[in-house]
Amino acid sequence: MPVRFAIGTLVLLALAVLLVPPVVQLDQSLVDLRAAGQPPSLSHPLGTDEVGRDVLIRSIYGLRVSFLVGLVAALVSMVIGGLVGLAAGTLGGLPDRLLMRVVDGFNALPHLLFGIFIVALFAPSAAAVVVSVGVTHWTTAARIVRSEVLSLRSRPFVEAAISGGSTRTRVIRRHLLPHLLPHLMLATVLMMPHAIWHETALSFLGLGLPPHLASLGNMINDGQRSLLTGDWWSSLMPGLFILVPTLAVSVLAQHWRDRRNPRWRSELEL
Repeated sequence: MPVRFAIGTLVLLALAVLLVPPVVQLDQSLVDLRAAGQPPSLSHPLGTDEVGRDVLIRSIYGLRVSFLVGLVAALVSMVIGGLVGLAAGTLGGLPDRLLMRVVDGFNALPHLLFGIFIVALFAPSAAAVVVSVGVTHWTTAARIVRSEVLSLRSRPFVEAAISGGSTRTRVIRRHLLPHLLPHLMLATVLMMPHAIWHETALSFLGLGLPPHLASLGNMINDGQRSLLTGDWWSSLMPGLFILVPTLAVSVLAQHWRDRRNPRWRSELEL
């Protein structure tokens, strides 16, 4: 996907997410059985689902929810991973080895199965999905931050600050964090598509957002029953609303990453 096309796609979807909900108020419980299962038409550009709800409007609402949940979950992952990586890199020695063994332990767990276990402890909600993604996807950020901290510790300006009597807190605040923030920002953007897919998978399995809410995962789950009757648009259209923006975000993030530092090409693969 070309970079300009990715930018245009995200701008178009962002305008739809920002402008459509205030104009078109969606009643989550409203059904219209007279319009059930209608194919794409002028009145319903992406058709209607099995109970007569407009697929386009619900997809836009679902995309807004997915992006919001994905962003918050990615930020939670980056905060947890950043703190663990910063502690491991600055403390070194035994704490470093212990924290990295914890990271290896989390990496050994199947993320989706572990996420299902976490959300099963709560009622279906956006908060449960955010906790699930945040707790299972922080290890990549921890490794990135640790490696950068170890690299920065050998730089002359850090060694000079330590030799000059600067405390560890001052070194972290004045010299490490300004260099780590761009890495964490990029890792957050790269994590967003993964978090969106994770939220969609949980909602598809009935463990994410409540079934009556407009969520892309819920819509695909509902649409699979309509496939038997030939209503392909009920599940295909929400699937495209997941695939296209996540690919666009990945393209832009990778383009940003490669322009900043080509050696990240192999370090930040999620």
